[in-house]
Amino acid sequence: MSIPAPAAHVSPLGLLPLARTAVDRGSDRRVDPDHFETIRADAGTRVMYLAGNRALVREGVLVLLDPPAEGFGDDPVYLGRTLEHAQVPLGTDIVLMTLPEPDPALAVDGAVWVSLRESATHLGGLDAGLFVEAAAVANWHAVHTHCPRCGAKTVPEQGGWVRRCPEDDSSHFPRTDPAIIVAVVDEEDRILLGSAAAWAGNRYSTLAGFVEPGESLEAAVIREVAEESNVVVHNPQYLGSQPWPFPCSLMLGFTARAVTTDARADGVEMSDVRWFSRTELAEAVLSGEITIAGPISIARNLIERWYGGTIIEPEANARA
Repeated sequence: MSIPAPAAHVSPLGLLPLARTAVDRGSDRRVDPDHFETIRADAGTRVMYLAGNRALVREGVLVLLDPPAEGFGDDPVYLGRTLEHAQVPLGTDIVLMTLPEPDPALAVDGAVWVSLRESATHLGGLDAGLFVEAAAVANWHAVHTHCPRCGAKTVPEQGGWVRRCPEDDSSHFPRTDPAIIVAVVDEEDRILLGSAAAWAGNRYSTLAGFVEPGESLEAAVIREVAEESNVVVHNPQYLGSQPWPFPCSLMLGFTARAVTTDARADGVEMSDVRWFSRTELAEAVLSGEITIAGPISIARNLIERWYGGTIIEPEANARA
């Protein structure tokens, strides 16, 4: 069964940098235990290499290589089949191979090893989707090598999307942690931004937090804002989402109206919270008084949606 690319399903936030995809992940094909052997025999199959959090990029395009002669190596992951024309034909099968460190021998003809944060806004939809998918599933494999029930070492199955315990036969699946992130706006149309205690410097962003067990997304918005800023909000409205594979989150974007405006940082997670008008925020960012979230983040998109356009940063502070 072919899965259509979700380009037509754009959220109110637009097509977010890490929410683009043009890959049919092939859940019906990867269950075949011979799937890797089948696609290895296809001359069109390509490999994406990931070393730590870095992949090969050349002139703004993800480098996809022929499989090595010895095969896909240990623990490959089937990323799927391409749904759009790019540097490879439509329908190309892509396999992820991970390396312990970047291999200079693969970085030829101007290719460089770069991180997702460095390259996401410069990549096309197919490449960005592959990079996000690869980073997330590779992170899961790296930290879920043993069974949480009995401690035995697990083995990858189903194209790298399941890890099975050979001792108790339990199956374990990639983890995704939902987190809400919210643009809080008051009756004066000001936005509430906070500076996390863990952040260095003068960085401010929208408030965010993980959804707790047994909690709705809307309840998480109200709780997190109150906990971090002392501000009570109502009427959370969902705007869109994007994966955040650092290492395994799904960021769910909201806007909400403030009922109270006495903003006070909790002193634990947040070191400061402030209300900004559009003029105040623009001046604070341009002067270098504060920095805001980078363009690949859903936070930046929430802020600029409220602002009504692009916020100009000092050239020295602008982040790719």
